[in-house]
Amino acid sequence: MQAEYLTIKELTEAVGGDITPRMVRHYHTLGLLPPAQRSIGNYRLYTPQNIQQLQRIVALKQQGFQLSHIQQLLESDAGVDVNPTLMAQLQQQYQSVIQQLARLRHTASALEGILGRDSDCQIVQAEAIAQLKLLEVESQARLGEIEGLWHHLDGAVHSHPEAFQESLQHLLPDLSSRSEIEVDLLSQLVLACGDVSLVNFVRLSGDAIASAREALKNGCQIVGDLAAVTATLDRTRLAHLDCQIETLIDDPHITDVAEAEQAFWQDKGWLNRLDRIPARSILIIGYAPSVLISVCNAIEQGQIQPALVIGMPIGFSHAPAAKRRLMAAGVPYITIQGSIGGGLLAAVAANALIASVLEKPDCHCHLKQNEA
Repeated sequence: MQAEYLTIKELTEAVGGDITPRMVRHYHTLGLLPPAQRSIGNYRLYTPQNIQQLQRIVALKQQGFQLSHIQQLLESDAGVDVNPTLMAQLQQQYQSVIQQLARLRHTASALEGILGRDSDCQIVQAEAIAQLKLLEVESQARLGEIEGLWHHLDGAVHSHPEAFQESLQHLLPDLSSRSEIEVDLLSQLVLACGDVSLVNFVRLSGDAIASAREALKNGCQIVGDLAAVTATLDRTRLAHLDCQIETLIDDPHITDVAEAEQAFWQDKGWLNRLDRIPARSILIIGYAPSVLISVCNAIEQGQIQPALVIGMPIGFSHAPAAKRRLMAAGVPYITIQGSIGGGLLAAVAANALIASVLEKPDCHCHLKQNEA
């Protein structure tokens, strides 16, 4: 046997996971794997290319694709047109996944309704928790029972303002490893969107907070992609810090991501403003993913050297890719993985940092966390 070939056992060990020789033979039968070469003793022989093929199959299975779909997906990767029937099946599968996510989000919301209540709102909470444990909250048939809990729990909401910080203490994951300033920033983002799970998707480079605070103290320029972003910045505090505000696509009529993307492609005049951005500025991209991609291009080419990029554009293909590129650009950044984002969240992140400079000018907790 030549050294470059692997036995079926060596193939499964190279791929790892729960893959077994029996599964490999089954994939051959289904046509997911091409026929293997044979040794003189009629044993199957595999190459490094077979490892990649099997890893692809395993990855698709882990993502929830059925075996009947995987072969067509592999063929589409090789340049074969995707079968319209397959696309319809994948759309149906996608809708099923979305429904499962909705049920999980409903379960999380029910738990948030219990955990997120401050002490003044915790009437009959023990009874409600006991009932909640008995409910199958993921079942549509039991939604009426869940709604019945709110009749008791909501009795105190008219008597006092909500204690948001107290609620967050119950809902947020363990953030003891984060600095005080970062915890405040994450809390502000959660309060801005009402989704505690957002914490799991926020990404900050290790030097993001320190770099932003230093730039703000030095009166850096603040640059937003749209007027809808810069309009929500804390201008009073920025004026106190002697920070000027610039807008790249300076059209007040553009207020959403679709319009921002169109403006990006139709009018390149804003690129001139991007080229003139002073070093150590803070860029806030809250809408158009193509703007963030252009910012990354300018950074990689050495045209701009920002102190921080807050990159939170919205989108389902370009935005996640733009954010990944930002995280690899080698500059301080704050972003939210995936399609989630928006001008409000981007501005909230910026305002949290701006407030920290004035309210906690001598705080060095973020530096200690980075050293740790």
